[in-house]
Amino acid sequence: MKNNTLLKMLAMLFAFTLIAAACGGSDGDAGSDGGTDSGEDGDSDGDSDDDAMEDDGESASGALAGVCPSPLVIQTDWFAEAEHGMLYELIGEGYTVDVENKITSGPMVSEGEEVGIDFEIRMGGPAIGFQPTATVMYTDDAIHLSYTNTEAQAQQFADTPMYAVMAPLEINPQMVMWDPETYPDVKTIADLGAAGVTVNVFAGGEWPTVFVADGTLNQDQIDPSYDGGPARFIAEGGAIAQQGFASAEPFNYENVFEEWGKPVALELLHDAGFEVYAAMISVRAGELEDLRPCLEELVPVMQRAVVSYTTSPDRANAIIVDVIEQIDDFWVYTPELAAWSVEKQVELGLVGNGPDSTVGNMDADRVNRVLQAMRDAGIDVVVDDASELFTNEFIDESIGF
Repeated sequence: MKNNTLLKMLAMLFAFTLIAAACGGSDGDAGSDGGTDSGEDGDSDGDSDDDAMEDDGESASGALAGVCPSPLVIQTDWFAEAEHGMLYELIGEGYTVDVENKITSGPMVSEGEEVGIDFEIRMGGPAIGFQPTATVMYTDDAIHLSYTNTEAQAQQFADTPMYAVMAPLEINPQMVMWDPETYPDVKTIADLGAAGVTVNVFAGGEWPTVFVADGTLNQDQIDPSYDGGPARFIAEGGAIAQQGFASAEPFNYENVFEEWGKPVALELLHDAGFEVYAAMISVRAGELEDLRPCLEELVPVMQRAVVSYTTSPDRANAIIVDVIEQIDDFWVYTPELAAWSVEKQVELGLVGNGPDSTVGNMDADRVNRVLQAMRDAGIDVVVDDASELFTNEFIDESIGF
């Protein structure tokens, strides 16, 4: 990329990892206004959802017409990117972009066919003031779904309870990376711990606390001064390790940050033992019953979208790149990064079936292990069991890779 793009990427990386711990932060002006430049009523109160579900408009013959709200609104945790590809796979032709509020709207499609409702994807992170997605959900009734993650759910459930119904990503993309030339014998995060390597992280995250508590790392190795940019890692010549996202940063360090320009080694937090789910499709816990008829039809549509996007991502990637170009903010997303990210997600198992042949379902034992690890590390967990945080009842077990 050009040097002026590098400046944008530095800002992007800083903002990107600020929400990593919540991997689902969202809100701000877009979350509260909810409008679009086209003049559609995006503020929507409860009555507008009911009206939309009763509307007999042009797409009423679709499978979700009269069953789900229209537009169906989802709050994401960041700008459009390949990790959100499933959502953009659901956006049909004729979509529009509200540049000011960073909202993409269009007819929802499944395998190329309109399903009878409109779909609205709201970007998160800096687009909404870095608020957690749960906070946004509880301040804007126009939003029906949002991303959330296990560690955020477990700590915020008392005040803003979110209930997950599907996990588009099987594995959390967060990682720790290091220079394989400097540390040729390091293969894991635990190896970094044994070697005493400084690990530069954002302050306030749960995973460093868990890894210190279980002995993977030592407290004196944790440097919570990471600012999201590559400057220190590069300046140190790879002497330190650094947190990041396996679905983006390795590409940037090898192909974008010219001062580095070579591969990094990494281990996923998941593989090191912190097996949280990231970017789960979630609803306000108290609205599960009201949305049940919709979710029964919608969740299988989303499962199919995960499979179709992952196996044939070009159309949705083109939408993602176009949306980011229209918004023209600091976040830069190229076709090359989008294509690489999908390949890397498949390679690392970030997207795919669980331990069975089904995509999108969640494992209670895995979540309970996370909850116990957080408790053991002294983190305040306000739920007793994984069953309080998610359900697989809407999952179609026949859909998978």
